Amino acid sequence: MTGRFVEIADRVHVLREPLLAVNVTLVCGDGEALLVDTLSSAGQAAELAAAVRAVTGAPLTLVNTHHHYDHWFGNATFAAEPPRPVWAHDLAAEAMRDDPDGLRRQAYEELRDEHPELAAELADTTLLAPTHTVRTEAVLDVGGRRVVLRHPGRGHTDADLVVQVPDADVLVTGDLVEQSGPPAFEDSFPLQWPDAVAELLRSTTPATVVVPGHGEPVDVGFVRAQHADLVELAWLIRAGHTGCAPPERVAAEAPFPARPALIAARRGYAELDGTA
Repeated sequence: MTGRFVEIADRVHVLREPLLAVNVTLVCGDGEALLVDTLSSAGQAAELAAAVRAVTGAPLTLVNTHHHYDHWFGNATFAAEPPRPVWAHDLAAEAMRDDPDGLRRQAYEELRDEHPELAAELADTTLLAPTHTVRTEAVLDVGGRRVVLRHPGRGHTDADLVVQVPDADVLVTGDLVEQSGPPAFEDSFPLQWPDAVAELLRSTTPATVVVPGHGEPVDVGFVRAQHADLVELAWLIRAGHTGCAPPERVAAEAPFPARPALIAARRGYAELDGTA
């Protein structure tokens, strides 16, 4: 089962899907609502839709924080019929629109051994690309509530969006911040990721509730600590590249587990070589 929404601030609700710990955020206004991310498959999205209806029957606007399968493969369940707006960064929307089969194959390969049932389910899921795009920032009116969509720079991907609800002091970061595990670096820009997190920190207050892409909501102190680890990682990558050290040596000294740290080191070297 997908789970249920929990209100974390005034009319801002979060549901954490149990299999991959993905967070979905529901922002309710007067007669309208905003749903941030839609999970991995039509089956998951159908359960998510029931959880949404338990909170509100208002028409939805969707936001996808980035193009990875667990954040948008459920779009069609919510926005295909009747059509509803779906927002994403323009580069993420381009990937979703131009290569959905490639993204589906990549997701299937990632899931088939550890989560074969979900892999089979998403293989048959109808995909729906975003209809509206953001380059730097967009401001939405959600039933009288101001909601800001912002691209803070390259980090987890080249097309991450964060969603800010100023009147509730909530910041939804997508996978730019992770709580249930280390950051995922497969499509990342580890030398630029610290700057992206620093940019989003500038929009917080000491009381801001931060909703990461996966795991429990966190406070600003958690984000600052993860930012410090990302800064250290970027420094190690630059130093290792300058000294012609193998990426494995960088990974051994990094403040993250060995496998993601090695992926990050290789991605960082590619950035410095101009091949990322």
